Amino acid sequence: MSHQRKWVVSIWVALLIALPLFSACGNESGKKTSLTASPLLSPNETVTGPWPDAVVQVKQGMIKGFADDAETLVWKAIPYAKPPVGDLRWKAPEEAESWEGTRETKEFCTPCTQYQPSVRAASQGPLIGNEDCLYLNVWRPDTNDTGLPVYVWIHGGGNSIGAAVQGPWDYGDEIARRANAVFVSTNYRLGPMGWFAHSALKSGDPLDDSGNYGNLDIIQALRWVRENIEAFGGDPGNVTIAGLSAGAMNVFTLMLSPVAEGLFHKAVAQSGRLTTMPVSMGEASARGVLLDLLMNDGTAGDRDGAEAHAADMSDAEIAAYLRSKSTAEIYACYRGSALGFGMISFPFFFEDGAVIPSGGFEAFETGSYPNKVPIIIGSAKEEVKTFLFMTPRFTFEDEHNDRLYEIIASYGSDLWKAEGVDEVACALSSHPNQPTVYVYQFLWGASSDGKASPIPGRVGFKLGAGHGMDTAFFFGKAADTRNPLTAFVTTTENLPGREALSHAMMDYVAQFLRTGDPDTPVSGLPTWQGWMNEPDKPKCILFDAEGELPRITMSSMELTEAGIWERMKAEVPEPFYSEAMGFFEQWFEID
Repeated sequence: MSHQRKWVVSIWVALLIALPLFSACGNESGKKTSLTASPLLSPNETVTGPWPDAVVQVKQGMIKGFADDAETLVWKAIPYAKPPVGDLRWKAPEEAESWEGTRETKEFCTPCTQYQPSVRAASQGPLIGNEDCLYLNVWRPDTNDTGLPVYVWIHGGGNSIGAAVQGPWDYGDEIARRANAVFVSTNYRLGPMGWFAHSALKSGDPLDDSGNYGNLDIIQALRWVRENIEAFGGDPGNVTIAGLSAGAMNVFTLMLSPVAEGLFHKAVAQSGRLTTMPVSMGEASARGVLLDLLMNDGTAGDRDGAEAHAADMSDAEIAAYLRSKSTAEIYACYRGSALGFGMISFPFFFEDGAVIPSGGFEAFETGSYPNKVPIIIGSAKEEVKTFLFMTPRFTFEDEHNDRLYEIIASYGSDLWKAEGVDEVACALSSHPNQPTVYVYQFLWGASSDGKASPIPGRVGFKLGAGHGMDTAFFFGKAADTRNPLTAFVTTTENLPGREALSHAMMDYVAQFLRTGDPDTPVSGLPTWQGWMNEPDKPKCILFDAEGELPRITMSSMELTEAGIWERMKAEVPEPFYSEAMGFFEQWFEID
């Protein structure tokens, strides 16, 4: 397994549309919020199910949600930490302040600071969002049931774009209702506001000094869940963390982190990868940002002048200077990623020794990671197509480019599965004290393996079973045409199969949330067997549909990076081989 990868391909729907702007919901740091008093309950009363008027007592005060159209209750934008602004910028999150009266939780919060994603790969949108963004959302069935499993969703977006909620297509209502679970989605600091490691910011506190503030935000959200989720009918002793893309990467890092120990009991990682880096890389990047800021604001006229000025500044002066800068000034110091779409190129997941141990994901091979929990790991059959879909070179139909498109999509998606799924499953499963690892591959929409895509025309060829498509099925949103990804693939003819497969996938997840084993008692669904390292033994369940029915089978196929590179070199002629390698060098470090 290669552990220090350049990770630039971890976005989902944001590649295709701009993030919607949600209503701002923060307040100034350190101040209590005075809100409308509840006519139903005093602040000292504790609410348990049923939930009259969706009023709940959490540690910080009373909140009031509402019933939605999907037979669920929802509470939006609940603060789980103080706003990380001013002196709290680039520090570990602190517990949210209390408030008086009852807080209305009917509007989603603004996303954390990021560039607005653009449909054009080469363009950078305006800076959106807010540093005051550490809020989460809760859905639960509109029933009296208590002791429900808890499903905590960590969004993707390369750790530089995205939000707990990006639109109706990733609401937690359907999965909460069908799985009879409490669903939580959380924001966390992104980009350089979430991962920044200048030595002048160090205070002697291991968490404040880690640089991994985005990871610590997620951990703080999990602490909030442990302390408060019982008030929503959830079981704090049965928490599953799950994420897509960079969200899955965050799931993997939480398995590594001793700071997260005991905060979750199961995990789901969709289309993730493994990457950590030494703190020295973060420190070098942060020093460069300081020099850029000094030049950009006119303090220094050139790089040499900036270095001389920085050398004369004390650590306290540097820390105050960095914290005085606006997010716009800070983001101006970063370049866009190789794929654009609003993502930026920046270092994250520092091996600080406190949040992320030294050696990073070597712990998966040695078995020294602390959080050994049942886990589902998976990917889509044609992951890479989502990233190629809007690439200008492939906009128009062309015989040569279409052939190159197929090659990149096929081998690139296999590489994704090998590195982010199969090799991870193989490593984890080799440790006797690691609970069962379950693996899936999402095939719906794929035109490979000799079968036609259920998506008609050129969209089926170009998008297929792309990155992030499986999330809509796991969330019960496979038929939601408001989803900018599934809107491309929706037809009357393929609707029955999509819905049937989505229901089956949700039923597997529901069973996993309850028991840690996705094998479901639902009649007609095949047994989802755990990964077995022995050759020709069951390894991966395949999710597809045929006609109006789900088509779900077990497979013994296992992919390795080395095997894929060898196969590609043997099978792909020039000039396609060299052209494809040019694309892969943007996404992978080629060993």
